[in-house]
Amino acid sequence: MKFAILGSGAVGGYFGAKLARAGQDVTFIARGAHLEAIRANGLVVTSPKLGDFLVRAAAESDTATVGPVDVVIVSVKAYDNATALPMLTPMIGPDTVVLTLQNGVDSVDEVAAVVGEAQVLGGTTYVATALEGPGLIVQTGVHRSIIFGEVFGDHRQVSPRVQVIADIFATADIQVTAVADARVPIWDKFVYLVAFSGFTGASRLAIGHLWKFPHVQEMFYATSREIAAIAQAEGVAISVDRFATLKDYMDNIPPTTRSSLLIDLQQGKRIEVEALQGAAVRRARKLGVPVPITATLYAVLKAWEGGPVK
Repeated sequence: MKFAILGSGAVGGYFGAKLARAGQDVTFIARGAHLEAIRANGLVVTSPKLGDFLVRAAAESDTATVGPVDVVIVSVKAYDNATALPMLTPMIGPDTVVLTLQNGVDSVDEVAAVVGEAQVLGGTTYVATALEGPGLIVQTGVHRSIIFGEVFGDHRQVSPRVQVIADIFATADIQVTAVADARVPIWDKFVYLVAFSGFTGASRLAIGHLWKFPHVQEMFYATSREIAAIAQAEGVAISVDRFATLKDYMDNIPPTTRSSLLIDLQQGKRIEVEALQGAAVRRARKLGVPVPITATLYAVLKAWEGGPVK
């Protein structure tokens, strides 16, 4: 199957490398020094627990040179969508599907606005990777999961096209879960990520420095309940055991864990505050759902949206 990876950084680059290693036809969409490194030396993945590997695959900056593919995986940062998503058009054929793995809940609609709802799949991923340098991705854990499925239309069962892609992911050593309704895992992650990115980002601290205080835990879960209330108002049913699994995860999370938003803050990069806290506040306001903690986190982080405050 022919894949294109739009956003070949820590997440997209990692999963694209796994697919290429398994023999799939993969083209990485990249730019600058990262593009040149992939072209010259291939893409290196180092993983202390799963082993290192190198793949050599096509890499392009201009999607017009790629042409139609079977699957496009979208994993650019959400704040780049205005410039990145128009790059999808040359890669879309009549049967192309576009799977977005971006953070937040707006991505599927934004992708659909470019390619049409019928060609969009949605999903989420759990993986600990970082782009440490041009052509070099470092994996710090063992999680490498993608949960995905249909977002628009029929949600009664896993669709045939989702199952075909899921089977390919599985052969590439990706921990894959195909679902009938991708809105559930997308919102399940949003319930966690708005709070986790918000608290670690606003405090500039890894979670271990915060989680020892019961009041912080109380406010963290209250934030997650705010997000769950938005989902309910939108008619999306999150997993029935979501707060039990969230508590288990938070009680066992390594204390040095930082959100990607905090990492970007500390590296002086732009942050996805609009795709996370901002999206939640806008949806809550439209639906009349009170979200005072989320709104406060949004206000604290908004000034850092574009990088260091000058």
